[in-house]
Amino acid sequence: MRVRPALALVLSTAAAAVLLAVPADAAASRTAEAHPPVVARHRAAGAEVTTTLRAAIDALAVAAEDRTGYVRTAFRHWIDADKNGCDTRKEVLIAEAVTAPAVGAGCALTGGEWLSSYDDLVLNDASLSDVDHVVPLAESWDSGASTWSAAERQAYANDLAEPRALIAVSAKSNRAKADKDPAEWLPPAEAYRCTYLTDWVVVKTRWGLSVDPAEADALHRLAAGCPDEELAVSLAR
Repeated sequence: MRVRPALALVLSTAAAAVLLAVPADAAASRTAEAHPPVVARHRAAGAEVTTTLRAAIDALAVAAEDRTGYVRTAFRHWIDADKNGCDTRKEVLIAEAVTAPAVGAGCALTGGEWLSSYDDLVLNDASLSDVDHVVPLAESWDSGASTWSAAERQAYANDLAEPRALIAVSAKSNRAKADKDPAEWLPPAEAYRCTYLTDWVVVKTRWGLSVDPAEADALHRLAAGCPDEELAVSLAR
């Protein structure tokens, strides 16, 4: 099972995004209220920033979505980036197993046990698990990835550097979610929803993706019921 740092988030960047600073003390807080932080106009790949869940949501660009031209094959996956015989899907299954599976020839997985956090189900067969893109490929296309290079889309689809980007869950829950955003779908396991919300915001921030108005409203509403803890973010582009 993957380890999730207490609402810590790491991002790597490339160009144009916004992260709001957290006031260091009361005086800074009063200054921030009078003079809102200036939006960072340039992102740098590998840059790291510190923010909070709500500030990160505030910093996401709001824009209408456009799925024109989307095809799933625009995002090449699953790849074997380190050439160890296990593709991205298998790497996630191995990393997130509650009980480790045996790894055989061709990275065949036998045995093992997984917890599907979306619906709080225990799965004892790798074939029963889907590896979900927390922010679906179609959603990423709608909110910015349509302008990316093929290499950037491949990197997004196989993002093992950010543990929040991919998750092993039950096939049933993944298919129920499909390409919906948090305004349209939330995990049935209510106790997991704040983690899911944070993961969504991490990925959107990490990759400089926008949110549509309904999605932004849902993120703000849901975040009001979640801890607004400090997030350390490392940008991917």
